Amino acid sequence: MQASIPPPVRDVPESAADTAGPGGAAATTYTAKQSTLVWRAFKKHRLAMAGVAVTIAFYVVALFAEFLAPYSASRFDAESTFAPPQLPQIVDISDDGWDWGLHVNGYTSSMDQETYAQTYEIDESTKIPLRFFAKGESYEFWGLFETNIHLIGPADPDQPMYLLGTDGNGRDLLSRIIHATRVSMSIGLVGVTMTFVLGVVLGGISGYVGGKTDLVIQRLVEFFMSIPTLPLWLGLAAALPDQWGPLRRYFAITVILAIIGWTSLARETRGKFMSLREEEFVTSAHLDGNSQPRVIFRHILPSFTSHLIASLSLSIPAMILAETALSFLGMGLQAPVVSWGVLLQDAQDIRTVATAAWLLLPGLAVVAAVLALNFVGDGLRDAADPYKR
Repeated sequence: MQASIPPPVRDVPESAADTAGPGGAAATTYTAKQSTLVWRAFKKHRLAMAGVAVTIAFYVVALFAEFLAPYSASRFDAESTFAPPQLPQIVDISDDGWDWGLHVNGYTSSMDQETYAQTYEIDESTKIPLRFFAKGESYEFWGLFETNIHLIGPADPDQPMYLLGTDGNGRDLLSRIIHATRVSMSIGLVGVTMTFVLGVVLGGISGYVGGKTDLVIQRLVEFFMSIPTLPLWLGLAAALPDQWGPLRRYFAITVILAIIGWTSLARETRGKFMSLREEEFVTSAHLDGNSQPRVIFRHILPSFTSHLIASLSLSIPAMILAETALSFLGMGLQAPVVSWGVLLQDAQDIRTVATAAWLLLPGLAVVAAVLALNFVGDGLRDAADPYKR
């Protein structure tokens, strides 16, 4: 008898495996990267995608604030204090027919001789034509070149156009909200970057090294977490010298918020390092002769990068709210710097709000930005969770 010779074995690529299906067709299995899986799961989160769109819109406004704002943040009109918003219109219906064209109606003002309160009435007979890419005040675009083109403005720069009304000094509220977006949204990024570095570095050292180092860092974390947040903010902000300029005060507030906000991320990072440092892949990396920095940055940190990104996105709205609260209480940024919190200082007076409710509009910007960033953070957290995919 002749021995049967087994058939030759074909090599199967690592990225695909061919198996015969019920109909005899070959089924191919593909693998995807972790980032691809997270992105696919994230796209299914509708609120998160909407939050991304709103967040991008806010940062576009922050980048092109001078171009998008009709006026500068400091420009004022003494004759138009607490002027009401002007509603843009496209068509004007009158006895002579329909008159097409983007415009706003003017208004007339009068002052009560007893209370000195200024009242406004819409003057439908006065039309102020508007145009896109209108000429207005000159500004330096990103410090590169000087121009006077704005996205929208009156055809005649001498005519008033206040789409969201004015404040008590006759400054255009829309322009001030747009300029404040740059400060409020950027302070979130700068503050969270500092918080992220402090939290990941100190938390990683605490969880990976352990021992007395862990004891010292955790006592420091507990010290900061035991102090009431609002009094600590107020105390540190009040300690800033009055002679500091707006730019130095801006960075000082950012540092204060970063010092306070790193503790929770450090605790989370410590827990992750303590749970992963005994895993088999970490032990294998040590046995392969990898140095400790390489083990940390090449093997441990990438294993929970998605969690860090989600925590980072959820920390930005907290920073924005903190700056807004400090500035609203008068302990944060001060004029001439404009932020959403600084603008809301005008809404502290009940009488002012009763007569000029549009001064509360910066609060809507805060709510929209915080909600959008929270939706993005929730979407990233759900997408990064392997048990929900």
